[in-house]
Amino acid sequence: MPETILVSGGCGYIGSHVVRQLSESGHKVVIYDNLSTGSRSALIHGEELVEGELADSAQLDQLFATHPITTVLHFAAAIIAPESVSLPLKYYGNNTRNTLGLLEACVKHDVKRFIFSSTAAVYGIPGSGVAAEGSDLAPINPYGTSKLMSEWMLRDVSAAHGMQYVALRYFNVAGADPQARMGQRTPEATHLIKVACQAALGMRESVSIYGTDYPTPDGTGIRDYIHIEDLASAHLCALKYLEKGGEPTAMNVGYGHGSSVREVLEVVKKVSGVDLKIVEDDRRPGDPASLVAKADRIKALTGWQPRFNNLETIVADAWRWESRLAGR
Repeated sequence: MPETILVSGGCGYIGSHVVRQLSESGHKVVIYDNLSTGSRSALIHGEELVEGELADSAQLDQLFATHPITTVLHFAAAIIAPESVSLPLKYYGNNTRNTLGLLEACVKHDVKRFIFSSTAAVYGIPGSGVAAEGSDLAPINPYGTSKLMSEWMLRDVSAAHGMQYVALRYFNVAGADPQARMGQRTPEATHLIKVACQAALGMRESVSIYGTDYPTPDGTGIRDYIHIEDLASAHLCALKYLEKGGEPTAMNVGYGHGSSVREVLEVVKKVSGVDLKIVEDDRRPGDPASLVAKADRIKALTGWQPRFNNLETIVADAWRWESRLAGR
């Protein structure tokens, strides 16, 4: 039987793009998802879906026993940082505890490789506004802490059992499949570009800027926005890296340059042709003025090269997808 890649959370925004690229690259994929935020319709190539909970150890054991799984890509998680402050146990349960259960199954069934969906939130607020993999790990919310705890578990499991892994630390993921086959589906999503596109489509009354007095050129927060297609391809590059015997490591996935909130909104206006209603609001607790990736490691180790490194391209693909969703 051909080797199988298990993708947890493969029906979600990021997972579904990675699943599509894996399938189009000839890999055999099985998805494990509870469909709480994901959609079955995101599996456009008919990949096998097992509907279930990561907390269900018996079902997980059955899944591994009946499929020749050699590699796991783990996306399933709760991801809204402000919510994690008010609901910390949800995040330690969904993210840390469920990762523990998945790792137990991996060890039991001798999984060789593990690619983990981590986050720039593990860095907290870097003083320089730029985060490298060697920067201090100082998360400021339970979301970031839950992901960092999972990274630590991976490190220790790898040392004890020999499982190779890569933890990919994402910066601000945005955009959609250029053919508008898939994108961010969650209606209550908090991603700036999605929110702004929805406002341009009349689905939201306005779009808010949280903080206009940051020490940045225009006073608004700066983030490293990365196209979902480039983020997805980073997972395939990480997989090849591990298949060639690459050492366990964490890698940032970003472009290495940032865009401010005002700059993003101007591009949304340009792409959509709509003059957005913008509401200026207070800063949100814990938001850094700037958070940009130093992403030399992934390029050096895996050869990853982004293809969609352009804010207007990111917004145009998001706009095409949101317009299609609204039309449906």
